[in-house]
Order: sequence, then structure tokens, then C-alpha cells
Amino acid sequence: MTLSAPATPVELLATTLFAIALLHTFAAKQFERLAHRHPRHEGVFHLLGEVEVVFGFWAIVLVLTMALSAGGDTALQYAESRNYTEPLFVFVVMVIAGSRPILEAVMRTVAVLSARAGRDAAPLAGAWLGLAAVPLLGSLITEPAAMTIAALLLAPRVFRPDVPERLKYLALGVLFVNISIGGTLTAYAAPPVLMVAGPWGWDSAFMLSTFGWKAAVAVLINASAAVWMLRRHLIARPGLPADEPPARRPVPWTVTAVHAALLAGVVLTAHHPVAFLGLFLLFLGFTQAYARHQDPLLIKEALLVGFFLAGLVVLGGLQRWWLQPLVSGLEPMALFFGAVSLTAITDNAALTYLGAQISGISEAAKYMLVAGAVAGGGLTVIANAPNPAGAALLRRGFLDESIGALGLLAGALAPTLVAMGAFLLL
Repeated sequence: MTLSAPATPVELLATTLFAIALLHTFAAKQFERLAHRHPRHEGVFHLLGEVEVVFGFWAIVLVLTMALSAGGDTALQYAESRNYTEPLFVFVVMVIAGSRPILEAVMRTVAVLSARAGRDAAPLAGAWLGLAAVPLLGSLITEPAAMTIAALLLAPRVFRPDVPERLKYLALGVLFVNISIGGTLTAYAAPPVLMVAGPWGWDSAFMLSTFGWKAAVAVLINASAAVWMLRRHLIARPGLPADEPPARRPVPWTVTAVHAALLAGVVLTAHHPVAFLGLFLLFLGFTQAYARHQDPLLIKEALLVGFFLAGLVVLGGLQRWWLQPLVSGLEPMALFFGAVSLTAITDNAALTYLGAQISGISEAAKYMLVAGAVAGGGLTVIANAPNPAGAALLRRGFLDESIGALGLLAGALAPTLVAMGAFLLL
């Protein structure tokens, strides 16, 4: 297959740096190990070992190189031409969804529901709810919010030192895949669906009947299988975290209601950064006014995730020269498998965005493109926009406090096959 037009020098540079960033992502865990071996330079190695820093770092290299070769005005013009709504939104929703009032409300709800399963089965029920119910809830509260809540919910239950690494990677893979497909019950919650919902006229009723119920089946299968594999490590034992909310004075319902209202407002204005940033400033003021009911906000973690996604936007904006001809030249079935594969090396929303630009694309091709993009959304940290948020919140539960790209790929393989089967066979 030939490309529609030769790549410009800047596009070739951006693709080269994009490839380097991908290799850097897979090598991030090695940098963490180097930090322990060479304490004199551990600061640099820790920085290079932060997965959330990778794409932002190489995006800065791209912009600086453009400035040196084409001039500062050209570099700034390109950087300012990118749409940073998604990174900003993920930053805001991650901070609000991870606040104590929201998290405590979710924890208490999970504790009540888990208690109905009996004392011995309560830890299993709690983990199952985190891997199944919360990802499906992402269709209402958006995937980034669901990822934040699920990660904070699962961290003390599953991502503990006594749980084997391979099982933690399995749980992480299931979480990432379920979040990616769990947002397809509506037309606004999943980034890859958002890219095509308007141009193709897909509303929430269409998404539920065409994608949503199939995704729900896959989510339930994946979560149930993961909990069964983890069952020996989820049984309550002395010294392990109890499946109950913290023993401290609960947050007043009025404070929780304000947080929930602000979170809902941010979700409803997800495409309008002026609006949701204004609500975020109001949220910050409210948390200061009622600081006694708050825990430290996830500002650092959310900023790192936003930096990661912004870097992906900058680098990904110059990949169309090879992605679009590749996507447009595939038959529907090949497009499905191609989308799953390409999602492992690029953001799935970028794939569906390019697909929305193709004129005359068939209905079958539309379905296969989106199905493949969301099914492959758990294979790597960069495959789906909320994944960096989950990685930032859960990486402390892994060896060297770093998530290995190959470990995630192995853990996500089986749940990805389940998702692919659901979209192809049901």
C-alpha cells in the first residue's frame, strides 16, 4: 500500500520521536532499576522511568527541534494549534473524582453491597465491583472518572505486596480493558466514541444497542475470571486491609453532594474547557473552605497524567501521514484487527478520529474500526486516555513502583481476546 502523499521533514521527525517514545515506554521499568543501582544519578533515572513523563518529554524535544530548524514562531504555532481539551478534562476529573468525599461515598456503597455477599465473600465482591461495576459506571461519569475511582478502590484490595506480580498485571489488564469497553454504553463517555459520535450520528441509544450490551457481557466475564484467579489472595486475613470504609468521622452528606454536583457539572461540560476549568476553580475554593473534610488532592498524579496526554496530542498530531492511508486501505475485518494492533502503539481516539475523516466509509467499517479501537484499549498505557491515570495511581503496588509494558501487555491479552470475541461473535 502506498501513502497518499510524501511525508514532510517535520512529520518524519515527529514519527521518529514517536517511535522513540514508544521504545522509552517499554524501557521505563529499566530506568527505575538503574535508579536503584546508581543512587548518584537516581533523580535523572527516576524522571526517565516515569511513564507519565515519556510522551511529554519527547513532545518538548519535538517542539524545541522545530524551533531550531523552522523558527520559534512556527514551533509555537504548531503547539498552540493542538486541542488540549482532553488532557485538561482528564486532569480536572481525576482530581475531583479522587477527592475524599467522592471516594468515601463509593467505598461505603461498595462496602454495603459487598456485605450482602457475606463476611467471607465480601472482599471478593468488593474487588468484583471495582473491576466490573465501576468500569460500566464509566458510561455515565466518563472513563477518566471511572478509572480514578476504580484504581483507588482496588489499590488496597488487589495491588498489595503479598499478591503475585503476574496476578496484579492480570488485574491491571482487566481493569484497563474493562474501562476501555465499559464506556461504550453511551455516546459521550469514551474518547474514541466521542471522535465519531457527531460525524456519524451515533447517539447513546445506538451505542447501547450496537456496542454497549456486548461490552457489558465482556466486562462481566473478564471481572469474574480475574476475581476467581485472585480468590485466594482476596480472602480476609489478619493484617490485611478490611473491606470496610475507614474508621473516622464520615464526610457530611452536604459536602459530598457539592462534590458530586461539581463532578457532574464537569462531566456535562467535558467539551468546554472554559466551563469545566471554572468549575474546577470553584471546587478548589470549596475544598479549602471545608479542608477538615478533605484528604490531600491528587494534584501531582493528575498533572503527570495531563502532561502525558498533552505530549501524546503534540506527537500524535503529525502521525496522520501514515495512519490515515493505513486505516482507509483496510477491509472491515482487517480493519478490526488492524485497529486492535494499532491501538497498542497509539491512542485509540486518534484512530477513530482519523476514521471519521474518511469519506464514504461503510457502516460495517465504522463498526469494526470503533470495536477494534476500544477492544485494544488495555494493551498499553498509551492505548486509551484514562490508562495513564490508572497507572499513576497503581504503580506503587508493583515492584520498583513501576509498571512494565510487557507485563501489562501479557496481563491484558486474555481480557482483550474476550472483548474482541464479544464484538465479533455476539
